[in-house]
Amino acid sequence: MQALNNLSGSSLPQAEEKKSEKPASHQGTGHRARLRERLLNGGAEALADYEVLEYLLFAGMRQGDTKPVAKALIERFGSLAGVLNADPGALQQVRGVGETSAAALKSVAIAARRMARSEVREKPVLGSWQALLDYLAIDMAHLTVERVRVLYLDTRNRLIDDHHVGDGSIDEASIHPREVIRRAMDVGASALILVHNHPSGSPDPSRADIQVTKRIAEAGRLLGITVHDHVIIGREGHVSLRAKGLI
Repeated sequence: MQALNNLSGSSLPQAEEKKSEKPASHQGTGHRARLRERLLNGGAEALADYEVLEYLLFAGMRQGDTKPVAKALIERFGSLAGVLNADPGALQQVRGVGETSAAALKSVAIAARRMARSEVREKPVLGSWQALLDYLAIDMAHLTVERVRVLYLDTRNRLIDDHHVGDGSIDEASIHPREVIRRAMDVGASALILVHNHPSGSPDPSRADIQVTKRIAEAGRLLGITVHDHVIIGREGHVSLRAKGLI
């Protein structure tokens, strides 16, 4: 059986459940215990991003040093968020990551997304704007395709429908103002928020983004449906067309 990794991380841990389950060395056990103590007692910033990944990888790698795998994941996907939002197949292309580890990482991403979504669904959206932005960033900032959604709100500005319009650019997704407003009437919405992401990373609006928003806002005014905003999400942040005076 391959020896356990040394502190320099020059070799990778043995691959998950496929290897025999001999006890880890005292050195490896001590490192894991120290990480656990820092995680539980040190607060939100006690661990660096790669150390958070190290700890998550413990679930799939019962022995050995997970640090080189964690650092390889950060290098491959750019950030902790990039790792957690990566496709499971892409995760498993990194040496040392198998199905168990990929599943552990994806479960964390799902949990974070559901926690953020619950914050949005349980409160008026306009009164918990940061919670909405947090949810959208978790859900969309790292998508590799452009996705368009419409959030439909009731008279109390609570979310009643999170509609996935389509994937593709704002034009290719065929966002027709009449269809957006018709769905608002069908679900009993009095207002809506347009949302889409820019896979390039920059959330700066394009001319098409602005034009489509203005057409939908005008169609809504004719039928008493308010377009509160159009939020564009990117890895570099977000842009509110309302805040920029473009609606």
